[in-house]
Amino acid sequence: MKNKTTIAALLISSFAATELNGQTMAKVQEKNPFTLVYAGAISKNEKGKVNIYPVKYKLNGIEIAANVYTPAGFNTSKHYAAVVVAHPNGGIKEQTAGLYAQRLAEAGYVTIAADAAYQGASGGLPRHIDKPASRIEDIRGMADYISQYAGVDANRLGVLGICGGGGYALKASQSDKRFKAVATLSMFNSGEVRRNGFQNSQIATIQERLKQASDARAQESAGGKIIYAGVSSVSDEEIAKTKTDLYREGFEYYYRTHAHPNSTFLYTMSSLLDLMTWDASTGMDLINQPLLMIAGSKADTKYMTDEVFVKATNAKNKELFVLDGATHIQTYWKPEYVSLALSKLVQFYQTNL
Repeated sequence: MKNKTTIAALLISSFAATELNGQTMAKVQEKNPFTLVYAGAISKNEKGKVNIYPVKYKLNGIEIAANVYTPAGFNTSKHYAAVVVAHPNGGIKEQTAGLYAQRLAEAGYVTIAADAAYQGASGGLPRHIDKPASRIEDIRGMADYISQYAGVDANRLGVLGICGGGGYALKASQSDKRFKAVATLSMFNSGEVRRNGFQNSQIATIQERLKQASDARAQESAGGKIIYAGVSSVSDEEIAKTKTDLYREGFEYYYRTHAHPNSTFLYTMSSLLDLMTWDASTGMDLINQPLLMIAGSKADTKYMTDEVFVKATNAKNKELFVLDGATHIQTYWKPEYVSLALSKLVQFYQTNL
């Protein structure tokens, strides 16, 4: 149990962060009232056009913040197919997940993008927990909510997972057969990377890092300070020196061009106890739904999509669609790659939902 001093310190820290976050959020709201940071985002709901509805619901006692997008001319007396969109690691619903949700709504689907529990605008303490079981439950929770949304045909439900959300979408779909069509974009196998390092660069330090995660868990359970891994801010010089496209372009996307106060690369060190023993590629033979996996030809993460795709031996009409010339992060925002990916996604969902 945390002692009173520790609790007070956490509350003071929380209030200070909330005040700063509120100031930053106000600036974001000046640009978009829904705090959406992607190009072409909805700025107001208009009759006869795609609309956005911020919603909240409880999932295992935690309040989840989500955005529901409805197609132009939406009529609750009709029956629409729906798509659940799972955001990347470090991402939130107002970034690329929102972009793809909005564009799919433009194609006639009801869509939902939610912040993961413990992250973004959703509740849950301590902040920035990033555990696979929780992220998978987030996807199921979105399915729960949107399946009961007026006008949605619960028998025509698809899922799109982006980056880390892609790995979790695959895992959710292995058991949750409400998802009739499964798609990923720039899939990132969070467990493999946290265990082996990006591009298998940290295999030699697995045991050392497991020890660090174990110590962090022990400190938390004793009421001590929560230890975080990841990056909370980055300088222009640090960005320029980053060698991999994923992280260099990722820093630019999350901290410069598409920055949002709710988005962070931080996660609790103790989360590694679960992340490092998890792998998106296991159980892929359980997916018997139609499967579409999209990745950029120049993405330094493409090896993860390739590893997983070959293991989906029972998926119906599975397809690997490669965006020629695209890096991982460019699939999040660059118009030509987004348009190509969406064209393929719409074709996929029209065929299978």
